[in-house]
Amino acid sequence: MPHGSLSIPARLCLLAWDPAGAEAAAAHLVRAGALIELVRRGLLTDEDGIATPADLDTLTGDAVLDGLLELVRESMPHRWRAWVGLHARVTADAVREQLTADGWLRAEKKRVLGVFPSVEHVLQREDAVAALRQEARDVWRGRGEVSGQEAAAVALAAAAGVRGLVPDGSREQLKGRVEELVGRGGAGGVLGELCSALTSAP
Repeated sequence: MPHGSLSIPARLCLLAWDPAGAEAAAAHLVRAGALIELVRRGLLTDEDGIATPADLDTLTGDAVLDGLLELVRESMPHRWRAWVGLHARVTADAVREQLTADGWLRAEKKRVLGVFPSVEHVLQREDAVAALRQEARDVWRGRGEVSGQEAAAVALAAAAGVRGLVPDGSREQLKGRVEELVGRGGAGGVLGELCSALTSAP
């Protein structure tokens, strides 16, 4: 994909962008993307199914990833599945603000019930996001070379049921293709565990 500067959670936020969609489900997907990004960077490791910081000092320089890394470091140990939902909105909100600062989204002020101030985020670079989604569909269909980052992102998006990504097919076909992408996405068994958590998430 030509959007190499996008982290996995940022990419997933854009792939799943739907102002009328389920915010909780999107937050879980973005959190899973942030977790796998940290695993791929070697900053989170798997210790008998527990998400474990590799060290206590290293940071990424990415505010979203560093915020999650600090949260994991300061919290009681949890399994990967638990981290998909635990305070997931914090990560999703941070990704949304990051994408707004980078020009992918635009923040528009509005009032709820005509009284309470609020902010609504809308896509700013619609053509670029449309291209991103088409590239994700191409990865799903196995067209061209696929990087580990692309495979991980599309596996998570498909497991979460992102609309418009996966063509109609049987449950077995979906599961089989996700497993193929998991195999290419690296991160050992963690990616598979996160995909499973997203598949069963409400």
